[in-house]
Amino acid sequence: MAGKLNGQVAVVTGAGSGIGRAAAALFAREGATVAVVDLVADAAMETAELIAEAGGRALAVKADVSDMTQVGAAFQKVADEYGRVDVLYNNAGVNSSGSVIDASEDDWDRCFAVNAKGTFVCSQVAARSMVAAGRGSIINQGSVAAVVGIANFASYCASKGAVVALTRSMSVDLAPRGVRVNAICPGTVYTPLMEPMLTARGGGDMAAGLALTVAKYPIGRLGTPEEIAAVALFLACDDSSFLTGSVITADGGMTSQ
Repeated sequence: MAGKLNGQVAVVTGAGSGIGRAAAALFAREGATVAVVDLVADAAMETAELIAEAGGRALAVKADVSDMTQVGAAFQKVADEYGRVDVLYNNAGVNSSGSVIDASEDDWDRCFAVNAKGTFVCSQVAARSMVAAGRGSIINQGSVAAVVGIANFASYCASKGAVVALTRSMSVDLAPRGVRVNAICPGTVYTPLMEPMLTARGGGDMAAGLALTVAKYPIGRLGTPEEIAAVALFLACDDSSFLTGSVITADGGMTSQ
């Protein structure tokens, strides 16, 4: 039976681990050829090899999504190999620390360079290809931090808020041209990216930080990469054909309280 993304070409950024790796693997199982983009070449290659071992098709691409030159080269590599991009999942992101009082300028610049600019730059390149084809789906990774206040994460919250605003703007620009743009705002998902945050929240004790974080979720646990990947698949495929400009909170009820 054909998969939900059969015959399509998908680019997943930050696909060397966590949610990105889970999404890349799921997209491949659903029939997509996947360009696995990551800042760490070995991580991208490992994800691509896992996909190939499972019978899928994948291309490992090293790129810093905040660098327009590297992004352009990455998408050119995908175009040379596969001819087009049907789906883009802007998953690459970095975390931060510090309130508006003590967050560093470097922290602010890094969050906006990767989370906001990276989403913009990758979308700009992909959208040109999609508009030419008259179809496509772009999925942006927001966060519950875009819609609620979280202590000591000023730069991260602001950058993810920018991603949500960008998603809405892009959706208006691109909908008449056949391209849908939506965002996922996950709650806390247990990935390597979260471990420093959990440790900091627990005063140096990651287990304590985990317990404090879980207490915020009515569902009684954190999310998994596979659960967020499933939402990304829904937005990538035709099951969500009437959704654009939507912001889906996949957060175990955290923002409902």
